[in-house]
Amino acid sequence: MLDFLDSIFKDNNKKKYLFPNKKKIEEFVNSLFNFLFIPNRNIKNIVSFKNKYNQLKYFLHEIFLELNLSKKNSDESSKRFFQNISSIYQTLIIDANAILDSDPAATVLEEIFLSYPGFFATALYRIAHQLWIQKIPIIPRLITEYAHSKTGIDIHAAAEIGKAFAIDHGTGIVIGESAKIGKKVKIYQGVTLGAIYVDKKLSNQKRHPTIEDKVTIYSGATILGGNTIIGHDSIIGGNVWLTKSIPSFSIVYQKNEIKMKRNNPLLDHDPINFMI
Repeated sequence: MLDFLDSIFKDNNKKKYLFPNKKKIEEFVNSLFNFLFIPNRNIKNIVSFKNKYNQLKYFLHEIFLELNLSKKNSDESSKRFFQNISSIYQTLIIDANAILDSDPAATVLEEIFLSYPGFFATALYRIAHQLWIQKIPIIPRLITEYAHSKTGIDIHAAAEIGKAFAIDHGTGIVIGESAKIGKKVKIYQGVTLGAIYVDKKLSNQKRHPTIEDKVTIYSGATILGGNTIIGHDSIIGGNVWLTKSIPSFSIVYQKNEIKMKRNNPLLDHDPINFMI
């Protein structure tokens, strides 16, 4: 037993990065999301508001230190992230308005901020994506996996997603690492943008599809492959399976045949077949 414990202790000390505190990361992204989109009625003036902002900056700096980054690198990384927060915020406002404009069930932006899982998952993705751009290890994945656990929406931090991105319902959506999504794209629940097959040797290659501008993908559709391009202004119907590119302005759908028959044992004649 002592040899076993000694072995684990040595292995842990060989690790390149320390293990960041997951709860702290979740607290940070929740606090940042609330700061940006949900007013705190206890903050009465701009000075308090700016103090809260500075607290968030210091909080991220502390999280970076837990990765075993130097104080200098932690300072620089935190500063760079918050230099981009205005751009992230403006993009997310565009995303929220895209949801409001396209979903007849949405009434006001506040409803989207407070209750739409697709917007929450998109917000955490955009936060994580900025950290991924900065080559921060581990934390981007922890953020998107936290969003996944809360919403059922799995977006890899490395994916590239344009503005006015709208997720409706969202549960079961998977967007892979090398996926590229253009502007004004709308995706429904159960959609997969994945790889045709998984092989570690392909880790540096584009394995996931490209979705061009103004595409709508309905529930249950599966689009696979790094060479697969869905042309702009196309509509992909529910449960469609695609591994090849389609041109712009396409409508792709699956034709189903559903049969219904009478099941009344009191009838003495053959059941009637209905075609729907």
